[in-house]
Amino acid sequence: MKRRFGRTGQEVTRVGLGGEGVLRTYGRHAEAKAVITEALNQGITYFDSARVYAGSEDYYGEVWGSRPDLRERVFLASKSASRQHADAEMDLQMTLQRMKIETLDLWQIHDVRTFTDIRDLEGSDGALEAFIEARDSGIVRYIGVTGHHDPDVLSHAVEAWPIDAVMMPVNPVEGAPGGFLSSTLPAAREQGVAVIGMKVLGGSHYLSSDAGVTAEILVRYALAQDITVAIVGCSTPLEVQALAAAARKGPLPDEEAAALVEAFRPYARELAYYREPM
Repeated sequence: MKRRFGRTGQEVTRVGLGGEGVLRTYGRHAEAKAVITEALNQGITYFDSARVYAGSEDYYGEVWGSRPDLRERVFLASKSASRQHADAEMDLQMTLQRMKIETLDLWQIHDVRTFTDIRDLEGSDGALEAFIEARDSGIVRYIGVTGHHDPDVLSHAVEAWPIDAVMMPVNPVEGAPGGFLSSTLPAAREQGVAVIGMKVLGGSHYLSSDAGVTAEILVRYALAQDITVAIVGCSTPLEVQALAAAARKGPLPDEEAAALVEAFRPYARELAYYREPM
């Protein structure tokens, strides 16, 4: 159920708990704790968050703060959307404080959309250097980038930046227009960069009882791609159980994955809502 995290030597489970769902709320502490606890019970080791995901880092902090022994068993990821060096540094300090941890496993440059973002991040006062310094100092173990807007932009980051991981959309809608799966994913594999699949359920928009498209099918489609881990936000322990069960079933067979792409192909432009207009 585990896979090597790029060239790092670290291993993570094939599915991870996404930072959406109940974690991207405020004031739902008992529900959030139940979801995190169930993920631990299911053996999931990858846990996603971000500075902008409402109270998610605080929810995690409540768990790791009360049970610091659990923190050593898991791979914690968070993100900063700041484009300037000083702002990113402040974000990291806040993340560590909120999550009640001393080091972070993966810190990601969040939601890189345009080449203007790229230029800002690469500039003399840009945040990219803050990420590299944090890794060099040992405050974070690995660094990465996330994006779902433009595959060309994300591919540039994968090919030009000294990163360890990339997070991108992985779903059957992406199998139709090309880009993230046909260019960014191969670039990541060539660079030895770990690939984290997001938008696996398309914000639940891709679920269809009439067409038989279930969360299990979509998770297994993501696992059929050459990725490291697929993350899904969950709102209940039952959803966490379903995520873990899908991982245990394994990747969707090639012919079923191809048929799923064809079923979504006529609606790809509409359903890739998170992309730059195609």
